[in-house]
Amino acid sequence: MTPPRGKESRKGNEREWPTTRREEDYLEAIFTIQSEKCVARAVDVARLLDVKSPCVTEMFSKLDRKGLLVYRKYEGVTLTTEGMRIGMAVKDRHDSLLIFLKNLDVQEPIASKDACTLEHDLSPETIMQIKRFNEFVDMSGDDIPIWLASFKQLSRQGKLHQV
Repeated sequence: MTPPRGKESRKGNEREWPTTRREEDYLEAIFTIQSEKCVARAVDVARLLDVKSPCVTEMFSKLDRKGLLVYRKYEGVTLTTEGMRIGMAVKDRHDSLLIFLKNLDVQEPIASKDACTLEHDLSPETIMQIKRFNEFVDMSGDDIPIWLASFKQLSRQGKLHQV
């Protein structure tokens, strides 16, 4: 049986530590910022996660102790290989869920908020099926499949118009 997301062990500094949902959120945010700016500063992470800078600094220290990032006070942080792996995986899950929810006609910012919640709790098997579904929908190219257009119409109007 697969452990729930955020409960599995992560290796770093020759010890195993569990990675919490909150830590995964920070690693995802740092990964996103680092992809654009090379280094993530506390102010950037605080803005992205809508938290106060002292909370970010505290988390930087904690993730540094776990070997998931390198923290240099007043210079920002860079992810280690393991931190990068986790951050990228969480972002990938988030992006897949966001596309899926938008395909279900869930509007922003609800889709983004729900993707943030779900990204930690769904099994890898479920995430893979969601990715496959997204891929299947994308195979239709620029045209929305009739069945998806009908579903979106049902979502918006509460009824289907028969052709």
